[in-house]
Amino acid sequence: MSRLSRTACAAVGAAALVTVAAAGTALAAPGGRHALDGSVPSWAAPRNKVGAAAPSQQVTFRVYLSYRGGDAAAAYARAVSTPGNADFGHFLTPAQFRARFAPATSDVAAVSSWLKGQGLTLGTTPANRKYVEATGTLAEAAAAFGTSFAEYRTEGRQVRSNTTPLQVPDSLSAVEGVVGLDESQTLVRADKAAPAPGLFRNAQPCSAYWGQKTVQNTPTPDGTPLPASPSAYAPCGYSGAQLQGLYGMSGAIASGNDGRGVTVGIIDAFASNTIEKDANTYFARHGLPTFTPGQFSQVVAPGTYNQPGNRKQDPAGWAGEETLDVEAVHTMAPGAHITYIGSPNNGRDMDAIMNRVVDEHLADIVSNSYGYGGEALPAGTIKPSLDTQVQAAAEGISLFYSSGDNADETDAVAGATPTPDWPASSPYVTAVGGTSAGVSQSDGRVFELGWETRRSSLDKTTTTWKPSTWLYGSGGGTSRLFAQPSYQTGVVPGSISQTYGGAAMRAVPDVSALGDPNTGMLVGETQSAPDGSQVYDEYRIGGTSLASPLYAGMFALAEQKAGHEYGLANPVLYGTRAASIDITKDDRAAYPGDVRSDYVNGVDASNGYSYTARYFDADEQLTIHVRPGYDDVTGVGVPNGQSWLDAVAAQ
Repeated sequence: MSRLSRTACAAVGAAALVTVAAAGTALAAPGGRHALDGSVPSWAAPRNKVGAAAPSQQVTFRVYLSYRGGDAAAAYARAVSTPGNADFGHFLTPAQFRARFAPATSDVAAVSSWLKGQGLTLGTTPANRKYVEATGTLAEAAAAFGTSFAEYRTEGRQVRSNTTPLQVPDSLSAVEGVVGLDESQTLVRADKAAPAPGLFRNAQPCSAYWGQKTVQNTPTPDGTPLPASPSAYAPCGYSGAQLQGLYGMSGAIASGNDGRGVTVGIIDAFASNTIEKDANTYFARHGLPTFTPGQFSQVVAPGTYNQPGNRKQDPAGWAGEETLDVEAVHTMAPGAHITYIGSPNNGRDMDAIMNRVVDEHLADIVSNSYGYGGEALPAGTIKPSLDTQVQAAAEGISLFYSSGDNADETDAVAGATPTPDWPASSPYVTAVGGTSAGVSQSDGRVFELGWETRRSSLDKTTTTWKPSTWLYGSGGGTSRLFAQPSYQTGVVPGSISQTYGGAAMRAVPDVSALGDPNTGMLVGETQSAPDGSQVYDEYRIGGTSLASPLYAGMFALAEQKAGHEYGLANPVLYGTRAASIDITKDDRAAYPGDVRSDYVNGVDASNGYSYTARYFDADEQLTIHVRPGYDDVTGVGVPNGQSWLDAVAAQ
């Protein structure tokens, strides 16, 4: 990677935002007010309208303010994260960041006074003065912002939005967006291909390692004959030394390069009340050290654990997400401290939780296993989150986001609009894509391919596989919002960065790790059995929700070895890409896929078995493809053991 001067960094960053930069743009509005451009979600269209929202409904929202100095904070974040820049590694403390870039106290006071004058009740304003929180009825909010509210149907849910752009007084020029008046953030989803929160068990046959059990050497439990190809039964789920061996980290971990001294944060919604017990049970079963006293901490708000009956969210499902993330990070960085930070909902508080983590510097590295299906959120939601990511980089915090589990978001349907997911598409985070992998009996890599899956079910009459259909896969593609960041210049081919024509744009993902649920990780979790009892059990899982914490754990090893933080990791990861393993299609002919045996009821054989073939690297109908060099399924590749650790740590 070429070494950039501070001036060059700033020049690239000035073009880093396309539509998002207009979040606070003033549009003509009567009465000394201006409209916030992009404050109406794209899904809030007349065709989706269900009816008016109840005016008496209580709503809590946040008015976000811009940093002082325009692009100065973003330019500094890029400079301190870029090797060769004079400011590289000169990270700020939260207090120093506030002093240089936080919104002015006078702007906070002006917004607070206006909200209070509208009859709204003021809530929290964080130490970095990034937002002012307020609560009131929808009727009060409608009067304050010069709009009305309605209910809309989108993505199978009924959600609320303002019907017209939000308006604020011209004097409040620092306002860049409002989060919480519309319910866009309830559309966030965990990026994992997971079973339901009820009890789920792997069915036999499944393999302890790649190729242990095949159609040829192991009959089905009910005597159903299977086609000869694919021949390998799916692994039961990799764990412990298998995952460390897959990425060549076993020797480093054994020698003490295990992440000690580094704190990895995990941000999800809600929280599991059995996580530490479950994790320690899992670690003990799979040859990993259990948590030492104080090595794991969970930061949650009161009432976060149990919120049943929520029509728009899934507390129990998010507990499984936390379990996966915690066990994956500890597997790859068994010496690191893990801090789990749970939002009390998967709506408006997700952005506030991230702001807290960054402004209190609660972690050195953060893994985030959630995202939105595309980049269609309002600019007033995207820009505040982007600012938080900038502060993280300026303070030395590295943010990793899963790239999503729905490939290019077209569902392989011709004519659909391809898009990467947000926040993975942000130029200030590291987007982690997924792979399919085989691990040998001796814990080595057999193969690794891009994770894009087609599935065939068994025709039991003819004992042949039915025609396959696309199922799921690693998220990726070319952003429609963000210009190409400097670290991708000369690395991402124009066929990807300029796929829409015009200027080069940000491409996703940046890197990758194991994500395919059919070659995934074994996790252990307390689940609800059919009789209502709570039981600990283990099952195979995947998704880029697995890839992100695995990669974050490995990055903790590199950070420990280097003895310092990195901020935005991408300049270093692209600059050391020669130490990563490039994922190509070379192994596809020899390893076309595997066979899954599943219990029909997900628990036991009482209702029989189902059999499916899962085909690897099946990206033919997508707009994203694995190819030599950078690609929009696996980025620059996966870590290559000690050589990767050495290269990253040398920066």
